[in-house]
Amino acid sequence: MRRVVFNQKGGVGKSSIACNLAAVSASQGYRTLLLDLDAQANSTHYLTGLTGDAVPTGIADFFKQILAGGAAGKKARPPITETRFENLYLISATAELADLQPKLEAKHKINKLRKLLETLSEEYERIYLDTPPALNFFTVSALIAADRCLIPFDCDSFSRQALYSLLAEIEELQEDHNEGLEVEGNMVNQFQPRAALPQQMIDGLLTEGLPVLPVHLMSSVRMRESHEVCIPLIHFDPRHKLTQQFVALHEYLEGRA
Repeated sequence: MRRVVFNQKGGVGKSSIACNLAAVSASQGYRTLLLDLDAQANSTHYLTGLTGDAVPTGIADFFKQILAGGAAGKKARPPITETRFENLYLISATAELADLQPKLEAKHKINKLRKLLETLSEEYERIYLDTPPALNFFTVSALIAADRCLIPFDCDSFSRQALYSLLAEIEELQEDHNEGLEVEGNMVNQFQPRAALPQQMIDGLLTEGLPVLPVHLMSSVRMRESHEVCIPLIHFDPRHKLTQQFVALHEYLEGRA
């Protein structure tokens, strides 16, 4: 299973969701890999606590091998970091990805990530991909490489309008590059159950026939606290309500497998 967490809109919690779902997966015994494709490297920091030169070159090293071509390109493989959490592994991101992007686009290397993940799927039972908040080379590569797509969504009118465009772009990509990509659904994040507007917006999306997952993630300061100490919620506060929502979301997605 290769799941990409994607939305072009920033601030919807892609990195938090990808990391916490991967951590739940690993805690339940699945050999799990998280691939960070965002030059901001938020997932990398969340899972390792590392910044700057201390961060392994990760996926940037893979793409540099690809650009080098020859024997190095054919055998290209990124360094994989074993995190301090059992069964959870990471291919880290660095700011260098931003410089590599135009070079990779010019060389038309859009399918290289898919080939890598097909190989890594033999070693890891679950692979999660965290993407940048833009439909760029790395995001398109992830959508081509994945077999499932999870779309984080926060309940405001800007997110709703952006969602229609995003779904149309994914549909076009499915037709052109990855017919096997399944959109698992729109996942409501930072949900406020006592507010009327979020539920009204969810009801509107359901009425339009858009896939909204039944498990919603609440807004909680506990998430920011887990970011601060670089420990996913399942290890930081396993009994917290938000943690249990992540567990429920993971179980729901696994049940659809």
